[in-house]
Amino acid sequence: MTAHVRSVNVGRAEENPARSSLPTGIRKRPVAGPVEIREPGPRKGGLGSGLAGDFIGNSTHHGGTDQAVYAFAREELDHWARELGRELPDGSFGENLTLSGVDVDGARLGEVWRIGDVLLQVTDARIPCGTFRGVMQVRGWLRRFTERGRSGAYLKVLAPGTVRAGQAVDLVRRPEHGVGVTDAFRAQTTERERLPELLQAGEDLCEQLRRRIEKERRAEARRAQGQGVS
Repeated sequence: MTAHVRSVNVGRAEENPARSSLPTGIRKRPVAGPVEIREPGPRKGGLGSGLAGDFIGNSTHHGGTDQAVYAFAREELDHWARELGRELPDGSFGENLTLSGVDVDGARLGEVWRIGDVLLQVTDARIPCGTFRGVMQVRGWLRRFTERGRSGAYLKVLAPGTVRAGQAVDLVRRPEHGVGVTDAFRAQTTERERLPELLQAGEDLCEQLRRRIEKERRAEARRAQGQGVS
C-alpha cells in the first residue's frame, strides 16, 4: 500500500468532556481542501497547533514546536473500531493527520517525512490525557490505550507548506539509532526506568523530551540520596 495522507483534520473550540475549565479542540474533523502547516512557535505565546484553523485549548501541555502536528495510522483506528465495536472516523483520536500505509509507531525519533513541499520530523509519542478519556467515554480507556502501546507520533515542522488528503508520505531521513515512537511511549508510561535509554537518540531527541529525562534523573538522584541518609 502506498503511504499517503488519508485525511487532514482540525478541531474547533468545544466544551471539555474532562470537566476542565479550558475548552478543547480534541474532536478533529477532516478538511476538504488544502491546509496550511507551519511552525507554531513555543507553547507560551505561540500559535498552539501547526495547522491553520486548528484549536488547542491547553497550550501548557499541548501544541508548540515539538507537538505542532499529531499523526495517527488509519490501520490502528481500524483496530480500535473492531475492539470497541463502533465506527471511528478519521480524527477520532484527535490526530491532525490520519495516515494510511505508514508505520507511525515504528518510526524513529528524528525521522523526517515529506508530504508535498512540507517536511515533518518525528519528535515524540502521544501520552493520553483525561480529555482523551472523556471524549472516548470507554471504561478503562487510558489503561487499554496504554497497554496497546501504539500512540501515534508528534511531529515538528521543518519546512512549511500546505497538505491535503491523498498526498504521498515519503521517508526522507531515518536515523541510525533504534529509538522509536513506541520506545518513547513505554519509557514515559509503563516502563519509566527506560527513560535514560532514549538519550541514545542523541541530537534527534527533542528538547522537550530531553528536559523530561533530566527531570526524572534529578528526582532519582534525590530519592537515592534520601535512602543513603536514612
